Amino acid sequence: MLIPGWLKNRGSIPLAQTPTELSPGKYSDEHPSIAPQFVEMKAVIFDMDGVIVDSEPRHERAFLEVLQEIGWGETHGMRFADYIGRSDREVWVEFLSRHKPGQTLDELLAMKRDRVIDIIRSEQPVFNGLRELVEKLASRYLLAVASGSERAVVQEVLALPGLQRFFPVVVSCADVSRGKPAPDIFLEAAERLKVSPQQCWVIEDSKPGVAAGIAAGMKVIAITNTHPAEELRAATHIVRDYQQIADLLLL
Repeated sequence: MLIPGWLKNRGSIPLAQTPTELSPGKYSDEHPSIAPQFVEMKAVIFDMDGVIVDSEPRHERAFLEVLQEIGWGETHGMRFADYIGRSDREVWVEFLSRHKPGQTLDELLAMKRDRVIDIIRSEQPVFNGLRELVEKLASRYLLAVASGSERAVVQEVLALPGLQRFFPVVVSCADVSRGKPAPDIFLEAAERLKVSPQQCWVIEDSKPGVAAGIAAGMKVIAITNTHPAEELRAATHIVRDYQQIADLLLL
């Protein structure tokens, strides 16, 4: 495939959208009268659940096990697909708005947190190709994690082999007042990395996460680990695997 001339400038992209073959927009050089403005890309911010670890189904399993334990296993009325990319607190607040269990919000949060940490420790579900991608990107970019999960869960994931040393900046739901799709968590990560939002790539798998990255003014790569491509079309690029991310960011 021929590479447009401006793509050969490593680490720089035009502010115009530059989608992959799976993404719906058009290359900016189809409009030669508009001079592209270049910005040096300095950082890559990773979502965690569904990007670093295959944890979305494991989060759901942990929720269901807790609900079964407290007696609401068959009557909770929750559709967990609606909460992918959102915080545990939002799920439990919604549950408590419908039901009156014997546990407080903090107790439910702790029960689910402990359950998912046990699952992650046991199964270590890091996506194939993720570690190799992170190691390659670390030679070119500043890296961060920005996750809607609780800090204890994020720390447990990053403690898995081959991850922690590559992420000097980690932001969790505890560090911001608004979760995704608000841009707060990505803006906080950029501030800690000491780069502008426009110099950041975001790697996401969820619809709220894509919306948050775009709202932050960042370029978003959506990977189809959780949602099909047609549900992620707001992203700058849509990819199927980690090699395609490397191809985009390490030209």
